[in-house]
Amino acid sequence: MKKRAVKPSGSSSDAGDARRNVKSQKKEVTQSRGWLKRGLLAAFVICILAPVTLKTLPGLIQHFVFKHRVSLPFFVDLSRPADFSLNHTINMYLTPEEGISLGVWLTVPESRWKEAQGRELAWYQNALSDGSPVFIYLHGNTGSRAAPHRVGVAKLLSALGYHVLVPDYRGFGDSTGEPTEPGLTTDALYLYDWVKARSGDSPVVIWGHSLGTGVATNAAVKLRERGASFDGVILEGAFNSERQHIPFHPFLWYYWKYPGIGYLFPEPWAENKVVFPSEKNLKKMRSPILFLHSEDDHLVPIQIARQTYEAAASAQGTDRVQLVTFDGSLGYLHNGLYRDPKMPGVLKTFVSSL
Repeated sequence: MKKRAVKPSGSSSDAGDARRNVKSQKKEVTQSRGWLKRGLLAAFVICILAPVTLKTLPGLIQHFVFKHRVSLPFFVDLSRPADFSLNHTINMYLTPEEGISLGVWLTVPESRWKEAQGRELAWYQNALSDGSPVFIYLHGNTGSRAAPHRVGVAKLLSALGYHVLVPDYRGFGDSTGEPTEPGLTTDALYLYDWVKARSGDSPVVIWGHSLGTGVATNAAVKLRERGASFDGVILEGAFNSERQHIPFHPFLWYYWKYPGIGYLFPEPWAENKVVFPSEKNLKKMRSPILFLHSEDDHLVPIQIARQTYEAAASAQGTDRVQLVTFDGSLGYLHNGLYRDPKMPGVLKTFVSSL
């Protein structure tokens, strides 16, 4: 009788455990390799994207603050102001700094429109000394001098008998260069000097709208440091960076405050932040100021306008600083005040007080 071989107890179970251990080890190795690959990929992306981001983000922020790349209306020839019914206007290009060219429209009073037909730039420049007030209109962000509300302001002022210069800052419209706060301020001061050299004793008024109010107050303070001042300042839809976030600055999240983060991700404008300290500027200014604001302004609330006015009035007095508001039911929002029927009277009263 043959004896049956007796298998060692638990040998089948041990073999199964061994196979499972091998599979488990292979799975762990596979997972480890997967994590390693993902880690290397992440490191590669960080190493490549971080420098690119640090290089390009300042430009993106610059665009979103000034929106100078958004040129509305599209497909227009800014060298032809007559295409916008400005038939007593000439286009010119001025150079505030080497390598910077500013596109500017110069409009004479509407009463001289027949005389202006076919005239060259020299005639327009000489006309500035005819004694009529000269306005420099500093527009807001986005678009160019051809935007409908900017054309509307130029027509309104011309109809009242005033000369009007409407520039596009550097980087806007067909002007060259890139916009920065110091650069825009330089542009405004250059235009003032250019006008004063040609306008004789004619009063020069600067009108800033939205972003242009920050440029106007910056320029006014710089001008005062030189011992001069604008004959009058109009601030329409004025923002106040001390009392609200600049309404067109969507990248505040970038200015992180976590300890040590600045070493890895420095602020993109560490040497050239967008500040526009309008309230501080207003306390230093000594020009008559007229604030214009709509009660339904959707970018700068009316209460901000009143607080900004109070800061300016406390520095100069209510006899030199005025606030004119417009009923919110009229729907003017941020750009439409030029359409109001009482605007001509408001402007004439202000100019006559200078």
